[in-house]
Amino acid sequence: MNTSLAYVVVSIVVLAVVAILVFFTGKNRGENRLRPLAGLAFAFIVAGIMFGDDRLIGYGLMGVGVVLAVVDIFNRSRSK
Repeated sequence: MNTSLAYVVVSIVVLAVVAILVFFTGKNRGENRLRPLAGLAFAFIVAGIMFGDDRLIGYGLMGVGVVLAVVDIFNRSRSK
């Protein structure tokens, strides 16, 4: 197994564990639920990791995911 492939697999597993923890712990408390924009950002970041072989596509998808996450954080802070 290639070293970069191992990094991709490890990052996907870690992101999946974080998503599972957010989904299961967020249902008990309303303030920690995953909002649709944050879920979309998460999907773009995972897609960026999966398409990491082509740098332009991988970094572009990750960039879109980060921008969406920042917009979600900004919207969440304004609503409180």
